[in-house]
Amino acid sequence: MGACLQKTTALIFSLCWSTLGWDKTENNMAKSRFEYVKEYERTDRLLPETWIVIRVDGRGFHKFSNFYEFEKPNDERALGVMNDAAEAVVRAIPDVMLAYGDSDEYSFLLRRGCELFERRESKLVSTFASTFTANYMHSWSCRFPDKPLQAHHLPTFDSRAVLYPTVKTVRDYLSWRQADCHINNLYNTAFWTLVQKGGLTPQEAEGRLCGTVSSDKHEILFSEFGINYNNEPEMYKKGTILVREPESEADRMEVGNKLASGELSPRQLDRLLKKKNVQVKKLHVDLIRDPFWNERPWILS
Repeated sequence: MGACLQKTTALIFSLCWSTLGWDKTENNMAKSRFEYVKEYERTDRLLPETWIVIRVDGRGFHKFSNFYEFEKPNDERALGVMNDAAEAVVRAIPDVMLAYGDSDEYSFLLRRGCELFERRESKLVSTFASTFTANYMHSWSCRFPDKPLQAHHLPTFDSRAVLYPTVKTVRDYLSWRQADCHINNLYNTAFWTLVQKGGLTPQEAEGRLCGTVSSDKHEILFSEFGINYNNEPEMYKKGTILVREPESEADRMEVGNKLASGELSPRQLDRLLKKKNVQVKKLHVDLIRDPFWNERPWILS
């Protein structure tokens, strides 16, 4: 009777396994016959020993900013939301050595030896976009309590990964973004001043600025409206830099000197930075010229 029951039970299990598409292996683990579909997954591991830049961009932010009536040419609260979201990403992902942002975009520089998610591009770009979006929405409720987000006008961001092989290409990329910030802000400042204070229509302001160079825009602002562009807030002109660095000047000097001597391995550098109470600093300074980098050699070490 017992042997008959065992055979019946085994038959029932066998039918169940067959019906569900499972095979019984020697070690009693289940393996689906459908697992072959994993072979269609693409290997997207990024090249090793290169700096990874993840750039997060707002999707449809022109319409988004119009719907929520951002101040022109710059909305300090909106930029604050961007900076809050970026800082949350930097704190959540220690591999980020520096972030730079303006308007509706942020670039995150990961250290060259980064092995986060085994350098899988799809995991990196999706994690950065989702983490940034979640923190943007959280910060929005704090900075815009008078303008709650509406269901059909929610902020979304996409992201891409770009690899840079040398210190020069990394610096040139970040210089390009900061130069772009300056060019766009100067144009927007002149454009909206002509509209808001000069009484021109947007089409007339665009025509007035067509063919002008930087000096022309400075002259329009100063001679016609008494605005010295050089006195505009640095965040608007230079964007925002988030960087990991030791709290004290002495600790920054110590880290820099040890790097210059070549005595630190990557692991030792990580331990030293943790020991020196590294903080995330928010700066609005020039990163195109050398002083910024000379004072922070660990970023591109």
